[in-house]
Amino acid sequence: MRIAKATLLSRWAWSSGLALGVFVLLVALDYRLKALTGVGTADLAGFSSAAQFQAAFHAWGPEPYAARAGFILGFDYLLMPLYAMSFFYSGVIAAEGFAPKPGRLRRLILAAIWVPLIGAAADAAENALHLIMLVHGAHDALAMLAGRASLIKQAALLVGLALFLGAVMVWFNQRRAERESGIRL
Repeated sequence: MRIAKATLLSRWAWSSGLALGVFVLLVALDYRLKALTGVGTADLAGFSSAAQFQAAFHAWGPEPYAARAGFILGFDYLLMPLYAMSFFYSGVIAAEGFAPKPGRLRRLILAAIWVPLIGAAADAAENALHLIMLVHGAHDALAMLAGRASLIKQAALLVGLALFLGAVMVWFNQRRAERESGIRL
């Protein structure tokens, strides 16, 4: 399946912009939760034991804070497909810019575009485990699984950010070439 360059760039811009907007909103909501209780939902990503989760959930003990934390964890599901799409499109743009012809680099970049999708799935699993522990109580086995999912997500986000930076470099290079030649590519 082929996609027009303009369509690809448009989808990349929209998914990246929406992902950034949702991310900023999530950070603001989580910052407020952390200011009120001392623990934010982002802190859960670093936890690896039931005791750590229980302490966080205890801080959210009054009902409005637990509900707020649950809302933030649920709202994060909106961000997952947005960043996955943004990083996927970033990889396609980077592959076209850095390796337009078949070869090892192109195969490597095109293989890397799947990593953020795996990361989004790990992020979804991590949030589901957090929500399960919030509602039903924390257990070490679930805490360990959530910690592993968090590590997979973080590694995938690093790959995604590298793809995004590559796409930004390609985009700026194309814009510069357009200005120099006076022709829109």
